[in-house]
Amino acid sequence: MSLWQDVVWREGKFLGIEWHAWKVVGWAGNAVFTSRFLVQWYATEKHRRVTVPALFWWLSLVGALLLLAYAVFHLHDSVIVASNAFSWILYGRNLIIHRRAQRERLKCEKCGVFGFSGARYCSDCGTTFQQSPTC
Repeated sequence: MSLWQDVVWREGKFLGIEWHAWKVVGWAGNAVFTSRFLVQWYATEKHRRVTVPALFWWLSLVGALLLLAYAVFHLHDSVIVASNAFSWILYGRNLIIHRRAQRERLKCEKCGVFGFSGARYCSDCGTTFQQSPTC
């Protein structure tokens, strides 16, 4: 037998898994939820400080909802349902907070860098921020 028949496609199952629509939803939820860690890692490396971008929360929200749908409609497993039933509230709230913080950011008139809400000076050039937030 070939590697393909032994490992990849065995007894009519791809990777040993019997596939159907809900299995795809479950695996998609897993993949989306897991990908958020790569997004957060990339953002942290890029900014050289711990950063949680909005995409992290969007991936968390979509992944949690997909996993919840899989648990409710396919598994009918109360443990999995309970573990995913309320996390989407936190992810949605974090997206609201993130959007609000984005609206309140200050832009440096000298170099164009955006600062954090409440910052008094530009982290890039040291110019004093005007206190009116930009939209």
